[in-house]
Amino acid sequence: MCVVRPFKGLRVSPEHAKRVASPPYDVLSASEAREIVRENPDSFLRVNKAELEFGESVNPYSEQVYRRGKDNLARLVNQGLMVRDRKPCFYLYRITMGNHSQLGLVALSPVDEYDRGKIKKHEHTRPEKVNDRADHISYLEAQVGPVFCAFRHDGQADQVLERIATGRAGTDFTAADGVRHELWVVDTDGPIREIIDAFARVPHLYIADGHHRARSASEVRRRAREKNPNHTGEEIYNFFLNVIFPDDQLNILPYNRVVKDLKGLTLEQVLETASEKFDISPCDGQTIPEQPHTFALYCERKWYLMKSREGSFDPDAPAGSIDAAILDRNFIAPVLGITDPKTDKRIRFVGGIRGTEELVRLVDSGKYKIAFSLYPASMEQLLDVADAGEVMPPKSTWFEPKLRSGMVVNLLTE
Repeated sequence: MCVVRPFKGLRVSPEHAKRVASPPYDVLSASEAREIVRENPDSFLRVNKAELEFGESVNPYSEQVYRRGKDNLARLVNQGLMVRDRKPCFYLYRITMGNHSQLGLVALSPVDEYDRGKIKKHEHTRPEKVNDRADHISYLEAQVGPVFCAFRHDGQADQVLERIATGRAGTDFTAADGVRHELWVVDTDGPIREIIDAFARVPHLYIADGHHRARSASEVRRRAREKNPNHTGEEIYNFFLNVIFPDDQLNILPYNRVVKDLKGLTLEQVLETASEKFDISPCDGQTIPEQPHTFALYCERKWYLMKSREGSFDPDAPAGSIDAAILDRNFIAPVLGITDPKTDKRIRFVGGIRGTEELVRLVDSGKYKIAFSLYPASMEQLLDVADAGEVMPPKSTWFEPKLRSGMVVNLLTE
């Protein structure tokens, strides 16, 4: 049984939604965020990425940055750009990109379910990032960035959401990137009870994106509980902001790689060494993988298709059979000498939304020497890894379309 709880959301005013709602804070560099805010000073980026208002010398994890974010949130409220609902509500959030559409539930989830593993994880978290988001929540007294979860579709909870999300959405806008965002407010007792009952039949939730936000909510709860001698478990800090989608509606793009050098080797030497684990053939022009366990390589203005050799990986290993893990273990580490892709500065990860053209641009610019285009992981692989209690390889999933920040905020104050 999964618990979902309605709440008094602080949400963007429908008439201002296109201007205020922003891309997530963690998909933009500070310079990219500054450019958006320069053109649109009402962007929610000023709340969840307030370091963009300071110079490079200011620590983005400093108190003054968090306090600026709090001030900027207060400004949005004071100017009527965001309003708080007077009674606990659920919210239905539909995102449409081209022919792809996904409908999810915005609700609060119990931190206890995260801590006990009922909300399943597939990624390790880094303490400095957890502390950053926990401090951000504590200073703002608000959860401004939702966790993004999935559930195995059962034909029940997803149908309840579809049935309730009829008629015109209260908030409906198309962002500059062409993605449409619709939000329905569910504030009547009947539909609220339907949603609670439907998710009571869902055995587990799975974090698709937002592991650090979930872990930071747990840290905030720990801090608050220590300070509250009358802790009951029902306080608002015992819950975190969540957006929950059926797994069959989610869309994963590849997470590609570029590397700065060949570790002193020639391209011929690299290909010869890699051929122990891959069948490699040259391609006529730009190419992308069309099936799992194949990879496209670009170097010195030439494309190659690589197919994993039989026996080069364990197909029954939930995490080890994911293409990002195969490439890391059989090429990135042994051939290029990058053993920790999370920390090595020689490698960069490129979201699939940027296309293969971005790989060509980066390599042809001379900043990088070699690029790899991957076949995307599947939701079934992600869920299997989480069920097995394993960890996905670094940067192996890129979800599109992205949730907009500022659609709904959970305030930790009454």
